[in-house]
Amino acid sequence: MGQVRAMHRFARISATKVRPFADLVRGMTASEGLDSLKYIPNRGARFLEKVIKSAMANAEDKGARNVEGLKITEARVDGGPMFKRIQPRARGMAYTIRRRMSHIHVSIDAPELP
Repeated sequence: MGQVRAMHRFARISATKVRPFADLVRGMTASEGLDSLKYIPNRGARFLEKVIKSAMANAEDKGARNVEGLKITEARVDGGPMFKRIQPRARGMAYTIRRRMSHIHVSIDAPELP
C-alpha cells in the first residue's frame, strides 16, 4: 500500500499560518498528531486536523488496519494562488491586498498487507 495521501487544495488560509502546525505533527502517529492539534486554538490547526482525518479515512478505505497508529511521513503546506484586491490610499495611490490560499498535503505510511 505504501503512502496514503490526502490534500486540501485552495484552502482559504495563508500557508504561513498552517506551516508551524505541519512541522509539529510531522513524524508523529496519526492519533498523536490529532491529539496535539486538538487543544491548539488556531484556525490553521483545524484545517490540518481535517486533512489528517481524511488521510486516515483514505488508509482505512484501502484496507489498512489500526489507522490511529500509522505514522505521518509528510505534512507539507505550499502557497497557492492569490486573490488580488485594491485598497484605495491617500493622494490617488492604491495598495494591493493579497488574499492568500494554500495547498495542504498529508501522507501517512501504511504498511503492505501480507
